[in-house]
Amino acid sequence: MKLSLKPSVGIARLGNSTGQFYLAPDAIGGLPYEADSYGNRQGPVVNFKDAAGQVRRQGQPFRIYNEQNEEITLNSQGVKSITWTVHLANKKAAWYQYSELQGNLLYGEQNSYKNQNVPFRNATVVGADRQKLIIDPGPRTVSGVHQEAQFTKDGAPAGYPVSFPNPDVSNGTPITTLGNLLTDDDGRLIVLGGYGNAGGDEPLTSYGGSDTWHDDISDGPVYCTVEMTDGSSIDLNGWVIVGSPDFAPEIVNISTLSDTMFDVGVRCFDLVPELCSGGKFNTGFIANYQRDILPIIQRLGRYQWVANVQSMMAFTSNIFDFSDPSPANKANRMNYMSYFRQINSKTSGATNQPQSVLFKTNGDDIFPMMPLNSGSNSVSNETIVKFLSLDETQLFLMEQWAAGSFVNDPNYVPYPISAADMASVGNCVGLPMCPGIEVTWSMQNPEVYASAYVIADYKGKNGYNQTGLNPSRDECEGGGCEPGDLTKRMACPWQADFFQCTIQTVNFTNPDFNKDTLVEAVDTQLQRNWTGSGLSYSRTKKTVNTSTEPLPPSYYAYWWPPQSPWDVLAGEFTLEGQENSNVPGGQQVNYARGINNFVQMVEHWSALAFIRDRNSGDAGFPYFTETERNNALFSYEEVPVSQISGNAQDSEVTIPVFYIEQNTKIIESKGEGAKRMVQFLEQRAFKSIDVAGKLPKPRSGTRARR
Repeated sequence: MKLSLKPSVGIARLGNSTGQFYLAPDAIGGLPYEADSYGNRQGPVVNFKDAAGQVRRQGQPFRIYNEQNEEITLNSQGVKSITWTVHLANKKAAWYQYSELQGNLLYGEQNSYKNQNVPFRNATVVGADRQKLIIDPGPRTVSGVHQEAQFTKDGAPAGYPVSFPNPDVSNGTPITTLGNLLTDDDGRLIVLGGYGNAGGDEPLTSYGGSDTWHDDISDGPVYCTVEMTDGSSIDLNGWVIVGSPDFAPEIVNISTLSDTMFDVGVRCFDLVPELCSGGKFNTGFIANYQRDILPIIQRLGRYQWVANVQSMMAFTSNIFDFSDPSPANKANRMNYMSYFRQINSKTSGATNQPQSVLFKTNGDDIFPMMPLNSGSNSVSNETIVKFLSLDETQLFLMEQWAAGSFVNDPNYVPYPISAADMASVGNCVGLPMCPGIEVTWSMQNPEVYASAYVIADYKGKNGYNQTGLNPSRDECEGGGCEPGDLTKRMACPWQADFFQCTIQTVNFTNPDFNKDTLVEAVDTQLQRNWTGSGLSYSRTKKTVNTSTEPLPPSYYAYWWPPQSPWDVLAGEFTLEGQENSNVPGGQQVNYARGINNFVQMVEHWSALAFIRDRNSGDAGFPYFTETERNNALFSYEEVPVSQISGNAQDSEVTIPVFYIEQNTKIIESKGEGAKRMVQFLEQRAFKSIDVAGKLPKPRSGTRARR
C-alpha cells in the first residue's frame, strides 16, 4: 500500500488565547474551521478571537491518504496504530542578523553570509554555547485518540540536549513553550504553535530585536508511522511551519508560497515536464485561463481592501475580454502583458535591471508597472530589487496567455500537486521576501527540497537525540533542513514585520541606491543687543544632522498587505461599536491606528482587527471590513492643527489621534468584553519593554501614517 501525508508542508499560526483554537483552511483564500477541544473539525470559523479579545491559535491537521485519495485513519480496515512525531525549534537567536538579500546563495557564493561579513545575532556568545541560543524542546510523540504532548522544557526523549531561553526575562514575555500536539477522534494529528510571545533581557535597540531576545515562531519535521494489522508498517514525513496570524485570510497574495514552491518544482524538479523540462520552458505549452491567469487578476483586485492600489485596479476591470484567446484579441492581451515587469537576473552584476523600473512610458505618458509592490530588497544598497515581479513560472504562463497559447476551460486538468499541499502554503507570502512573513527567500532555493513541495530532512526522526541541533549550518548549501531552519531568517521579535514591513517608499530613478545618507546643515543666526549702551553681537551656529533614508524621488509601495494590512474599511455598524471605535462604518482608516510604537506592537498585536468578507455568500460582490478589533483598548482625540502650526485660525481643522488607553477603568466601562480583556492583560506575565535610546526609522524611512 502506498500512502501519503497531507499537507506536505502545513501552516499553524500563533495566537494568545490560552483556551481556544481553530483549524487551518483547506483552500487558498478559504476560511479556517472551528474545532472542539480534541481538534475535530466543525463548520467555518465564527470568530478569530475569544471572549477576552485574544487571538485564537490556528492548528494544522495532518491526514493520511491512499492512492485512491481515500483518507486512512485509526478506523480504517487493516490499520493497527498511527504514531506521530513532531520536532519544533526556533533558531533565530543563533542565526545571522537579518540583512535583506545578503546570504542568499541564489546570487552566488560571493553573496554568502561569510563573504558579506554579516554578523551573528548574539555575537558575544561563541563556540559550543551558541547551541544554547536555540529554543529546542526536542521531539514529541503521540499515538491513538485524544492524546496531547507539550513542547515545553520537560518531556523530551531521555538524554536529549534540550535548550530553552531564560524563563525570567526583563522585557516582554519569556518563551516557555513552542506549542503542543493533539490527536482527534480518529487519530489525526493537529499541530498547535506558540502564543505570540517575545522577550529578552536587554532593551530593544532595533526593530530586528536585540541580543538575548527570543520569540515562539518555529518549524520542523512531522513524522508518521502507520502500523498495519498484518505486521507491516509505512513511514511518512512532512513539515510544519508556525507563522504569525493571518489577519486577512480570505485575501490572497499575488505570489503565494505555493506559487514559489510550484515555480521551484517546475524549473528544478520537472514537476510538469510538458511545461518546463530541464529548466527550460516549453513555448508550445498551452496555458489555461481559469487555472493560470484568472487567479492572478483576481488577486490584483482584492488588494484594494487592504491597500490603496488604484492603478492595480485598472488591471482587473475587464476593459476587454481577458478569457478570449482569439487572434483578434491578441493586441489587447499583448498590451496588457506589457505592463508586467520582467524578472532581474540573479547571475548578472548589473544594477539597471527590470525590477528597478517603476513606470511604463509612452512618450509623456506614464503608468506604474505591475504588480505595484515593493521588491525583495527596496531597503539596502546591496543586491537591489526595487519592485515586485511575478515569479518565473507565473510570468511565463502570462506570456503564453498574451501570445494566445491558452484555452479557457473551467474543467481543466489540475497540475500534479494535491489541493491540500497547495492550499496550506497558498495562504502564505511567496513574494516579495524581505524577509517575508512566514518564511523567506530560502524557499526559492531547490537545495531545501527533496522534491516538489517536499522539504528535505537533514538527519531524520532520531538524528538529533544525542547531538541536538546545529546553530550555524546553512541548509541552502545542501543536505536538507533541521528543525527551525525555515524560520530562522525571520525578524525577531516577529512583531517587527507588522510594525515596519507595511509600506515602503522606493526610489525609482537611481538603480544603484535604495537609501542614501542625508546630511542636513542648518545655520542659526544668534543676535544679542544691549539697549542702553548700543552694543550688539551676532554669530552663526551651524547644526549638522545625519540620517539614512530612501533616496528621493520615491514612490509609495506596499509589502504584503494581505498579511499586514495598511488601508482598510472600518466595520462597526452598531451604536456601541461606533462609540468605541470613534469612526463611522465604511471610513477608510489606517489598520494599525492606535499602536504608535514598536513596543506597543510587541505587547498589543492581538488588538488588531481581522479583515473579513461581510458578503461572503455572494462571491461576485465581496465586501471586506475590519472585524473583532479591540476598540475598547484605544482612546481617541481630535487635535486642532493650531496646536502644531501656532496659528489660532487653524483650530477649525483637526487631526484624528488614536492611542492606547492607560486607565483601565475607562477601558472596563466600554462593556463586558472590555472587562474580560483587561482581566487577561492584568493576569499575564508581560514585563514592560525598555528601549535603548530611540529606535531607528522603519525601513520605509517614515513614521507618518497617512
